[in-house]
Amino acid sequence: MTFSLQLEDLEESFVNLISGQIIKSATQKHSNKEITMKITCLNSCLLAQMSATISIIGTAVLAVLLAGYVAQKYGLPPPPPKIAGIDLGTTFSSIGFYQAVTGNTDILADELGKKSVPSVVGFLDNGEIVVGTRAVEQQETNPRNTIYDAKRFIGKTFKKDDLNFESDCKRYPFTIKLDQDGLAYFEVEQKGQTKKIRPEEIGSIIIKYMRDVAEKLHSKSIKEVVISVPAEFDTIQRNYTGQAAQLAGMEVRRVISEPTAAALAYGLHKKKGVEYVLVVDLGGGTLDVSVLWLNGGTFITQAMAGNNRLGGQDFNQQIQKMLIKLIEQKSNKALENKEDLQQLRLAVEAAKIQLTLLPETWVRLNLRSTGKFEYLLTRKEFEEVNKRLLDSIVEPITAALADCEIQPKDVDEIVLVGGSTRIPKVRQIVGTYFDKAPNFGVDPELAVVTGTSIQAGVLAGGWPLQVAAIELPPTRRKRHIYTDTSSSA
Repeated sequence: MTFSLQLEDLEESFVNLISGQIIKSATQKHSNKEITMKITCLNSCLLAQMSATISIIGTAVLAVLLAGYVAQKYGLPPPPPKIAGIDLGTTFSSIGFYQAVTGNTDILADELGKKSVPSVVGFLDNGEIVVGTRAVEQQETNPRNTIYDAKRFIGKTFKKDDLNFESDCKRYPFTIKLDQDGLAYFEVEQKGQTKKIRPEEIGSIIIKYMRDVAEKLHSKSIKEVVISVPAEFDTIQRNYTGQAAQLAGMEVRRVISEPTAAALAYGLHKKKGVEYVLVVDLGGGTLDVSVLWLNGGTFITQAMAGNNRLGGQDFNQQIQKMLIKLIEQKSNKALENKEDLQQLRLAVEAAKIQLTLLPETWVRLNLRSTGKFEYLLTRKEFEEVNKRLLDSIVEPITAALADCEIQPKDVDEIVLVGGSTRIPKVRQIVGTYFDKAPNFGVDPELAVVTGTSIQAGVLAGGWPLQVAAIELPPTRRKRHIYTDTSSSA
């Protein structure tokens, strides 16, 4: 038996073919009498519209697709998500889900309303472990036992005489050591005991925190995850990142590169006429540039370049150096107290964020060793102090394009990722280089988790059905470019 339906009748004609759960949900928003009358009318419509166009098999498939549409039309609750998308970032981390009914992504906020959770873990003396904003809030008085930037060390092997590792040991207020295999671990004091904590364990604590937020919101256990990593991560680093999720009690369905996730967030895998996509990821600690080649729905990483010593924290350090000089000149004392230095670090970070919106902002400090200090920091001065760093942003871009043997004019889309791309001067530099504005439609701090959530939704069979871009691993190694900041400001 075959039949056909006019487009305007589709909504009504297939309500009675939808699962009992959807009809049950509908009765929660409409009276029983109204639902009964509608279903009776629809049955009549089905009989009246029979013809020889759509087979009964095709109807069954169409009914499944229309289930999501009708659920959305009547405002029914979406089905609970199956797979989470997680961006485990150096500075901030996020969790999201693809909503099957609307086709949108939902990036979750924690109990403090933060969608971007600081990738910070604090170990308190009473045995408690705090994560995110709460960890940041106690960081000033507990710097030695508050770990951040753990992603810099995950799965990486160092030598004890490695100058970069030695520099990192001096850079952070907490203790970093190497095991016999050259893998980094952190030492914290808790309840009078020294504990060894590995980077993947820090990652697992952050992931579990976000998983708990998701499970509380959806009243459902979330056991599967798609997780993003930098494109440059090798197999070992990807595996250690996966271990972080496993330690948090989650099964890793897929590991996706961050540039590919960002491109998915902008829907570039579906956009016509797009061949080359350049992703500039400027986060808290690193600058990563990737050139993606899109061919038939397949993303291929053509080139990678970056600077592992260029990020938001490096901008901050130049401002901190300037302010330390001013504080020491004013007080005739050396500013060495770790809690004072931590207070300065947090104040400079807050000022940098303010300067993305305002032309000037105050830095106000109440230091234990030198007393009160105030300074009016302008956006212009911020840019002048960081001029060498800002100018060096184009170096990895040029290197990546050269590896692909393409010109700036050949790049179809430019995607900005990472909180530091909010800095107006950064956007200006990238736009000037390509003579066109980068994409601004997605929050740069949430672009990666948005794309990761889309990939998770596709793996979970979310509706409306979408085709995810296939990602092929890069065939070239990342080109590293280093900026010497020792002589700056």
